[in-house]
Amino acid sequence: MPSDRPPRDIHADEQRRQDALDEYELLDTAREPAYQDIVKLAVMLCEVPAAAISLIDRDRLWHKAGIGVAVGESTRRDTACEHALREPGRLLVVEDVALDPRFAKLSLKLGDRPLRFYAGMPLRSPDGHVLGTLCVMDAVPRSLDAAQREGLEVLARQTQHLFELSRYAREQRRLLIEREAISQRLEASRADLQRRHDKLKYSASHDPLTGLLNRAALAQLRAAPEELARLQQAPYSLMLIDVDRFKQVNDRHGHLLGDRALRAVADAVAASIREGDLAVRYGGEEFLVVLPNTRLPDAAAVAERVRQRVLLAPLPFALTVSIGLAGGEPGCDTPERVFDRADQALYRAKAGGRNCVVADDTLQIGDAPPAPLS
Repeated sequence: MPSDRPPRDIHADEQRRQDALDEYELLDTAREPAYQDIVKLAVMLCEVPAAAISLIDRDRLWHKAGIGVAVGESTRRDTACEHALREPGRLLVVEDVALDPRFAKLSLKLGDRPLRFYAGMPLRSPDGHVLGTLCVMDAVPRSLDAAQREGLEVLARQTQHLFELSRYAREQRRLLIEREAISQRLEASRADLQRRHDKLKYSASHDPLTGLLNRAALAQLRAAPEELARLQQAPYSLMLIDVDRFKQVNDRHGHLLGDRALRAVADAVAASIREGDLAVRYGGEEFLVVLPNTRLPDAAAVAERVRQRVLLAPLPFALTVSIGLAGGEPGCDTPERVFDRADQALYRAKAGGRNCVVADDTLQIGDAPPAPLS
């Protein structure tokens, strides 16, 4: 009576078996002591001269470990291990190859002698696919007793455990590499976000043309208790700088050269102050400089250096600045009052002919011989 079961797709089965073997990544790997120990035990257990752990590849048989067999591979169709595929759960024992019609025409060899005895236990994946065999061989006919048969089955199971351990270790290495790659990507993303944050923070607090602090940054500093404490602990000076006739610079020379003039003033300021001093582009052509722990005479020297550096700026036209100074004493002056006095001093500098430094005590500096540049 015909069966209703669909015909078996041999090619699909073989492809699934091959895929299972490929997952272990054992083919063409170096010999390892653990596998070599197993074939040694097989030789001792079965009292034979040869044993091998063989993997059945697409068109070849490749030895992962072996004793008494040629190292490397052989053509798959010319091997006894090929028949292990047909009985995947059983130990295949051929007591005399010459008398077995399945092998008589293959002219199998063990070294330079005809193969006469073969026993192979299939090595299977957890889902039952035959990956290869643990086999023992001899050039003379023989048989295996029950203990030897059971021993071969035990050694085959141990070989399968080694396969699984190898795959597990490789998978763990792959996961570790993936985690490290993810960690590196996360760190790179974090660093990129930090750079973007720093760039945005810098852009929010600095004038893009001159690179000095902007008014928003000044407002944040005025609201910061630690910055106010710096001004309340020691005398300080405040400097207001205004570019003389800046509108005429723009009108006569254009805005590009006007921008160069502003950068020249900012460079003169940056070159004249100390680390810890604060320089702010306060308005279009106005600059504010805070000099902590500095009294007016020292601040006047700084202002004069700024003024002279502006005079020497590499521009195609003469550029000058007027500077107003005021000093603050701890506990006596609010920053707003010091700013007002510096603003009044700047007004007097502008009214007095520009290109000079004026302190809020009406002392005018600038028409005297210039102080040496530092």
